[in-house]
Amino acid sequence: MELAVINEQGGQAASLPVSDEIFGRDYNEALVHQVVTAFMANARSASSAQKDRSEVRHSTKKPWRQKGTGRARAGMTSSPLWRGGGKIFPNGPEENYGHKVNRKMYRAGVSAILSQLAREGRIKVVEELKVDAPKTKLMADKLKKLGYDGKVMIIADAVDDNLWMSSRNLPHVYLVEPHQADPWSLVKYGNVLVTRAAVKQLEEML
Repeated sequence: MELAVINEQGGQAASLPVSDEIFGRDYNEALVHQVVTAFMANARSASSAQKDRSEVRHSTKKPWRQKGTGRARAGMTSSPLWRGGGKIFPNGPEENYGHKVNRKMYRAGVSAILSQLAREGRIKVVEELKVDAPKTKLMADKLKKLGYDGKVMIIADAVDDNLWMSSRNLPHVYLVEPHQADPWSLVKYGNVLVTRAAVKQLEEML
C-alpha cells in the first residue's frame, strides 16, 4: 500500500510505502460504527440531574379525603403521576454512559477508517508542516496551496506553538498529534493531511 506525498503546491511529488495492516485493511462498517459510538459515549459527561419524589418541593398533606369525592385516590402531590411530581427513575450525576471496547477492536476500527480514506484518496502525506509565526493567515495560505479549502484533519508528528496558534482559529481545521487521532474526528473531517513522521508513529501505535 502506498500513500501520495504532496509538495507545497499540492501536487503529488512521490509515494510513501505504508503498512497494509494499517492502511490496507478491509472496511468493516459494523466495527467502525461500534468504535465511533463507543468513543462518543465515553466522552459524554453525566451532567443531567432529576429529582425523585422525596426531593421535589411539595406538601405532605393529603390533597383530598380518601372516599366520597369521585376522584382518584391521592396521598401526596409529589407522586410521579402528578404534574410537578418526582421522577420514578431519575437521572443522576453518577450515571455512566461509557461503552467498553477492547484495545484490539479499537485499533482495528481506526485502521479500517484510515484504510477507507486511503482507498478514496482522502489521506495525503506531506514531508513536514511548519509556519514561521503564530498567524492564522499563514496557516490558511499554506493549506490553500496544499489544496485544502474545506474540512481537514491534520496529524502532525510534533505540534509547536506556532503551528497550534495559527490553526486554532480556523473553524474547519483540526490539528492533533498521532496519539490524539480519534475515530470520530477521522470520520467527521474526511480529508486527512499527515506528515511523513506522523505516518510512522501511527504505524507503531496501531
